[in-house]
Amino acid sequence: MRREARESVYKLVFEYSFNKVLNEKTEEMLCNSANLTDADVEYIGKTVRGIVEKYDELTADVMNAVVGYSTVERLDKAVYVALVYGAFELKYAPDVPKGVAISEAINLAKEFGGESTTGFVNGTLAALNKKFNG
Repeated sequence: MRREARESVYKLVFEYSFNKVLNEKTEEMLCNSANLTDADVEYIGKTVRGIVEKYDELTADVMNAVVGYSTVERLDKAVYVALVYGAFELKYAPDVPKGVAISEAINLAKEFGGESTTGFVNGTLAALNKKFNG
């Protein structure tokens, strides 16, 4: 179930955002869900490692696109992680349709950050999509 896989990626990146260490025990626990297929587990590993590898670059991309925030610390962490995840898919996941990447990031931000985050996430990722993909 790709939805659960996306939530697992989000949770792992959220945890990573605090101490910049990928917790393999958390990854193992999330990947052992009965609802995940082998393809989902592969997606989680590949995506999380891609985000971790490009984390500083993605943070810079997000911060250049957000309006009204001078530092990462001022952004709501739940929204920030959704933006980083969305930015990664827009920039480095050509197999993910751009509309899906934005929509899924909005859904994650809404679920973990609240309903009021949707416009901000949509606008920021739309700007990043234009920058990355013309």
